[in-house]
Amino acid sequence: MESLSPNIFVNDINATISFYELLGFKVAMSVPETGPDLVWAMMTNGSVTMMFQTFSSLGDDLPEISRTDGGSLLLYINLKNIRTFFEEIKDKVTVLKGLETTFYGATEFSIKDNNGYVLTFAEHE
Repeated sequence: MESLSPNIFVNDINATISFYELLGFKVAMSVPETGPDLVWAMMTNGSVTMMFQTFSSLGDDLPEISRTDGGSLLLYINLKNIRTFFEEIKDKVTVLKGLETTFYGATEFSIKDNNGYVLTFAEHE
């Protein structure tokens, strides 16, 4: 195995792109490549890659995938300079849990994205 990139299903891909741009992500690829009617986008920030796809683009494929926002998962993202990053975004996002040091020594905070998914950012100092 070489990497894992989540493909997250959303209703509004343009709003999702705008939200993740607030976190410093950039669109690396999209389908179609241009235009307002995107159905899929790959976004990157450093070595983190996330893919987003519209529920509607699934059609009848993979009925096992829930067609609702949010989910029973948490995306755990490691980064450096967590305090600076937290200060940069805290007033632009919904913070679920502020900066804290965990019992295992990581500094973490959690936010909710525009689709209801939980992202936890961590720095292991």
